[in-house]
Amino acid sequence: MDRRGALAGLAGLAMTPLLRSAHAEASEPAFGAIRRLDPELDGIVAPDAAVKRLASGFRWAEGPVWVPAESCLLFGDPGRNTVHRWSAKAGLGVFLSPSGLQSPVPAGIREPGLNGLALDTGGRLIGADSGTRAIVRIDIASRNRETLADRFEGKRFNSPNDLCVSKSGAIYFTDPTYGLAEGDESPLRELPWCGLYRLSPDGVLHLLDRRHRRPNGVALSPDERTLYLALSDEKQPEVLAYTLSAEGIAGEPRRFLDMRADLAAGRPGLPDGIKVAATGHVFATGPGGVHVCTAQGRRLGVIETGKAVANCAIGQGGKSLFLTSSDSLAMVPLVNDQP
Repeated sequence: MDRRGALAGLAGLAMTPLLRSAHAEASEPAFGAIRRLDPELDGIVAPDAAVKRLASGFRWAEGPVWVPAESCLLFGDPGRNTVHRWSAKAGLGVFLSPSGLQSPVPAGIREPGLNGLALDTGGRLIGADSGTRAIVRIDIASRNRETLADRFEGKRFNSPNDLCVSKSGAIYFTDPTYGLAEGDESPLRELPWCGLYRLSPDGVLHLLDRRHRRPNGVALSPDERTLYLALSDEKQPEVLAYTLSAEGIAGEPRRFLDMRADLAAGRPGLPDGIKVAATGHVFATGPGGVHVCTAQGRRLGVIETGKAVANCAIGQGGKSLFLTSSDSLAMVPLVNDQP
């Protein structure tokens, strides 16, 4: 998430004094645009679809997840240690504050709140907690939380960033240094790498890959035989695809999507969050916005807001794609054959 600053500018970090909800912005025109590269996109995002801002005023909106049981979207503002709740009926509200670190923020922690969010098979919230440097589970009704993992071989994680949950309950997550004030040079670091991990349902932790300097968003294909990983690396702005074994362990990655041309063109953002539809189509954020791709990596179009897009989520019964874009929450309607 926070590689945003390197090349996309730091506008998303600017403090805005007031959060504005959809009700306050109901008269605002649509913003951004949809860049269509292939006619196949019309079957995913209708030709007359437009991007609409739902709320604004966040320091850096992140990690959205749709909660079907509540008909709402949860998303974080990790720099402000808050998770917000949005619904079409109630608009914007606060779900958790503090969302991550429960004590005063110590020196060296830049993002004290929850970042990437997902639901487990029981409907509980799983969060990558940059503040406590852990993977946590939170009961949505009671807000009770527990730590699932905070160390690898006795050494504390850097700052867990994004995650996804398999049907078996295994959690795949990334652990870069974005939440630490001094990044890679932070004196708080105990691990010398930024890892990609798998936490099994029985609590066993596997290090899948330690070779990348900026691992970020992760997502699974519908058959759970492919794991996608975004690299928020200005030197290697790519999305990789790992073939998973029957046990969920990753093999050697292949390049799924190369975003160098978009980055060179000066489009805002870097590869970041990823979501995959039941059809296999991949929604990968990157320079310019959300890149909509086939399961083979062919780009069909880009959903743009004019700002860096950190992450996205499919919701409202497959009718909407929500975008956390810098200081704003946005939405674009989908053709309703998505999950």
